[in-house]
Amino acid sequence: MKMLWSIAAILSILSTEFVCCLDNGLARTPPMGWLSWTRFTCNTNCVTDMDNCISEKLFMDMADQLVAYGYRDAGYEYVSLDDCWLAESRDKDGRLQADPLRFPNGITGLVKY
Repeated sequence: MKMLWSIAAILSILSTEFVCCLDNGLARTPPMGWLSWTRFTCNTNCVTDMDNCISEKLFMDMADQLVAYGYRDAGYEYVSLDDCWLAESRDKDGRLQADPLRFPNGITGLVKY
């Protein structure tokens, strides 16, 4: 058994010698941003829980906090709209659309913010 562990250790050390990567500057850090799902999941009830529901206001507030607390200066650049932004029905052309009550300026308005 000890011999098997020794062989495994030697093989893992030798295999690191053959790892290649590009030196092109990409992925030097993980994606740095804020994602709503971890904290707010799919809370769409803005009537009784307006501070914690997925809405335009929530995303604008979080973007403001990234700036106010210095995260933007530290390299954070994304505010990711994951899920639960949809209206219950599609537009007249059958396309998905943002919930007009929770996203009154639409996704375009939120992106411009």
